[in-house]
Amino acid sequence: MDKSAFNRYRGDFVAWAGVCGFIGEGSSGAPISPHSHYAIQLAIGAPSGLRVQFGRHGEWQSCAAALVPSRATHTIDVNGCDMSVVLFIEPETPAGKALSARLQGGLELLDADTVGEAAKNLSRAWRIEKSYDAVKAVCMQLVQEISRTALREPSDPRVLAAVEYLLQRVDQAVTLPEVARVANLSPGRFRHLFVEETGMPLRTYVLWRRLLHVWTLLMQGETLSTAAHAAGFADSAHLSRTARNMFGLAPSALQMTGPLSARTRDLEHYLG
Repeated sequence: MDKSAFNRYRGDFVAWAGVCGFIGEGSSGAPISPHSHYAIQLAIGAPSGLRVQFGRHGEWQSCAAALVPSRATHTIDVNGCDMSVVLFIEPETPAGKALSARLQGGLELLDADTVGEAAKNLSRAWRIEKSYDAVKAVCMQLVQEISRTALREPSDPRVLAAVEYLLQRVDQAVTLPEVARVANLSPGRFRHLFVEETGMPLRTYVLWRRLLHVWTLLMQGETLSTAAHAAGFADSAHLSRTARNMFGLAPSALQMTGPLSARTRDLEHYLG
């Protein structure tokens, strides 16, 4: 087999409110340039082979997994990994706040005892079960365990109504007073309740949902331009700038060609 073909990245996207990420195998053949982004990053290399560079000229360090704080310059190398998982955690969520307080701007390396079982479960869920829900469940549990926080799901019916309103308008601009009216609350009261229930300010939540919608559409086989417009971005360039700021990479950097994407596209074709 051609070596470049063997190394080509094959992966999938998984997400829930406040966290998203990629699971895959292979790579582009070289680490990306040192960069920083808004989200806290949890990187896992299984069963070994992950290398992390913290700082623009820092030494390369080998580890089973690493936690990278928000806005910290870094890069990772997954060329030696059989499988890699990279999760991005919104800093304003409970998990993000807990990790930010713990990291204090520094890199934290995690050993195999901490992530080994999760890595095995992820490999089985991704490669054998080929189940998006199973992959997501393992990732959610791992983030909760590492951050020592409980998953927060909105339960107040007023916030649930607002969330549904936002999901139906992911491609449209919305304002705080507009969404507060849906919840039958004043803007001030709604702002407080929304953060309390979701763990994120409204503006951050809306942006996060738009980016998640883009990756979901890419998994379904949509073009970058179509996905950008469907999520309310002016064009693919606007989307790429936003994604780079949030995650350190553009949506075009990783092609969704893993088993979860394939199953999603097969189902879309069958139902269509």
